Amino acid sequence: MARYSSPAIRRYSRRLGGCLTLYLILVFAMGWLFRHNPPPAPWNVLLAILPALPVLGVVWTVMRLLVEESDEFWRMLFVRQALIATGFCLTVMTIWDFLQNYDVVAPGQHGFGAAFFWFMGLGVGAVWNAITLWRAEKAADRA
Repeated sequence: MARYSSPAIRRYSRRLGGCLTLYLILVFAMGWLFRHNPPPAPWNVLLAILPALPVLGVVWTVMRLLVEESDEFWRMLFVRQALIATGFCLTVMTIWDFLQNYDVVAPGQHGFGAAFFWFMGLGVGAVWNAITLWRAEKAADRA
């Protein structure tokens, strides 16, 4: 399978890199701050929310790719990947909620919230796209 690159993919890669870099900086900075010099209210709420903003930026980045990609086939693959990610996330979080409701697991996800599982689902969707493209290429080679 050939690698695909378009202007939209290059913008996506830059945006994703920026969001993830900012996320890492904020997670470590806020972790250090809250351990060594916890800020008073209401600043603690504002500062605790800061690392979530780049996560929202990643979601926005994925959605911008869907809007900006001009090739309909690749856009369909990206949409399928996002739908698989959404289904994966909803499945995991629903099961986890029921496990919590019936006291099978302790309350809280300990940092593994919905965004984490949605991002994992993007990986599952990418693998599914790769498998189905590989199968299609093999079928085309036999024809």
